Amino acid sequence: MAIPTSIRQRGFTRWYEHELLLGHAHLVLLVLAALAALGALEAFGQAGSERLLMVLSLLVSTGIGVLALRRYLFHLMRAELIANQASCPACEVYGRWQVESTEPGDAASGRPEAMQVCCRRCRHRWRIEW
Repeated sequence: MAIPTSIRQRGFTRWYEHELLLGHAHLVLLVLAALAALGALEAFGQAGSERLLMVLSLLVSTGIGVLALRRYLFHLMRAELIANQASCPACEVYGRWQVESTEPGDAASGRPEAMQVCCRRCRHRWRIEW
């Protein structure tokens, strides 16, 4: 789901919490993948173990760990990028705004995606980019 749509449905605070929870769920997956990789390494050293199966387990758990780390960083960085722009420049209230419109990004010109937001307190408008 697109960021502005999700923020319209949930509100900024709930969207931000949701992004942090998703990111930390990927962190838990990363820890579990690291434990699986360590278990595969330990089993690889024991006599009589299926070495091919242990190498395959090590590769799979490492791949899952790398993907989990990428998703963890993605969710955290995206949430923090938007959260750093969530204070109203006029009245400095944090996170009390609504999305009015969206602006698609343009990779050729280097312009990022953005949304026009309006403060619920003072009705000031500004852009939030990501």
